Amino acid sequence: MSTVAAKTSLEEVFHTDVLPALPHSAISLLQLSQREDVGPNDFARPIEADPGLMGQVLRFVNSSYFGFSREIMSVPQAITLVGSRAITNFALWNAVFSVIPNPTFGPFDLKSLWQDSLRRAIFARIAGRTLKLAEAEDLFAGALLQDMAVPLLLKELPEQYEPLVEKRASEGLRLSGLEQEMFGWDHAEAAALLAKRWNLPEEFVTLIAQHTQMEDLLGKGDLSRGPACVALASLLPSCQDAEWHEKSDFLSAFKRLLDPSDDVLQAILTEVDEQTAEFAPLLKLPVPERTLADFSKTE
Repeated sequence: MSTVAAKTSLEEVFHTDVLPALPHSAISLLQLSQREDVGPNDFARPIEADPGLMGQVLRFVNSSYFGFSREIMSVPQAITLVGSRAITNFALWNAVFSVIPNPTFGPFDLKSLWQDSLRRAIFARIAGRTLKLAEAEDLFAGALLQDMAVPLLLKELPEQYEPLVEKRASEGLRLSGLEQEMFGWDHAEAAALLAKRWNLPEEFVTLIAQHTQMEDLLGKGDLSRGPACVALASLLPSCQDAEWHEKSDFLSAFKRLLDPSDDVLQAILTEVDEQTAEFAPLLKLPVPERTLADFSKTE
């Protein structure tokens, strides 16, 4: 199997001509988010320079999710009330969502991938907050982007990649393992390369690159707890799956990283379900039909 694709390097797949361009406004916001010497007006400038994004941000802030009693009319005011990280993550979502292609293929469904990405991002942030990690919002972004290369790989390598997606769907095998066997790299490395080409902050590149390395991260102790939260999120079930194929791996890692108590696990999964149900409509996504709490109750 691996010899078929031995000559397929990531650099060959993601050459300049096939890479979608991420809007400059989103990149600017991400770079600002890594600095401590900036305020609401600094974050407002790249948003106000992009009329489409500006309208989306104001609609987002004025949605029922936040429930402000009066309409928010300006971007600096929105950032002050909601926080720069929430606005940046929203802008990042919109940017990536708008440029990633939608390959029409069998068991693959782009909307389901985005549902999974949102749920995993929310889980990673809650896990980070549970551990009292300062970078909890970075974990949200890292988990949000962890699978963004999958549609591009389907589009650019259909003959080689479609069988992997089919096998993952039919046999419940982990996609990254199938990718390593076929190519010698996986979608985590592919997404990290894409993030690097977009000049995203190095912290995000690292979080994305390591999300398939759960066991290695757990073995590194406290310094890797943030990346481990993102990796743990990747073990959550997909919206498309009838079974939680990696449930035992998730439960084992959860107990080692967060808490051995089933009550803590159920509380976190319920919170993720609630936040997903609130956020999904804001991002024009359907709420997942099956909750994580429901998945956790099945053997």
